[in-house]
Amino acid sequence: MRFYAQTPARRNRQVLADLIAVALIAVAVWVALAVRGAIELLAEPGRKVESSGDGLARELGRAGDAASDVPLVGDVLEKPLRSAADAGSGFADAGEAFQETVAQVADVVTAALIVVPVLFVLALWLPPRLRWIRRSAALRRLAEAPGGADLLALRALTGPPAALNRLPVPSGGWADAWRRADPRAIADLSAVALDHVGLRP
Repeated sequence: MRFYAQTPARRNRQVLADLIAVALIAVAVWVALAVRGAIELLAEPGRKVESSGDGLARELGRAGDAASDVPLVGDVLEKPLRSAADAGSGFADAGEAFQETVAQVADVVTAALIVVPVLFVLALWLPPRLRWIRRSAALRRLAEAPGGADLLALRALTGPPAALNRLPVPSGGWADAWRRADPRAIADLSAVALDHVGLRP
């Protein structure tokens, strides 16, 4: 099985198409990661809120512990401080939830920015490449089979006539030479059929 043509012109086109496909996929991944980085910057306020909420809850908790030691009014002072500490923990939880939301959005956007362009590039690039690989393999098997050269010559006769213009026409024409099983004509015609897909005899 061949992945590239043997004739330089077609092989160069195939290599160029492959390089363009790989470059487009690489650009799509790079853009997706850059966008992900930009989206993740939006989580910074959430980190600050979480850090501030944790700090506030910690300090108010310490203040509540200290207030509980005050004689007579310790319990009265401790309760509002504990409530404020719980509110600080709520702020910290809200900041953490905001960061998780930003991370989820970043994941979805990144996946979309990678998957959609990659599928588009593959849909344009892969089917023609696979068709060429199957076709070239089938023609190569036909060329190596008994009587395959005759069938390739017939394929050249039924193909575009411009392909035969480069060859000297045998006496009686190509069709007559093929009917007579002229070895030279059949070899030339089978070479034309193979050259049409970028293969050599």
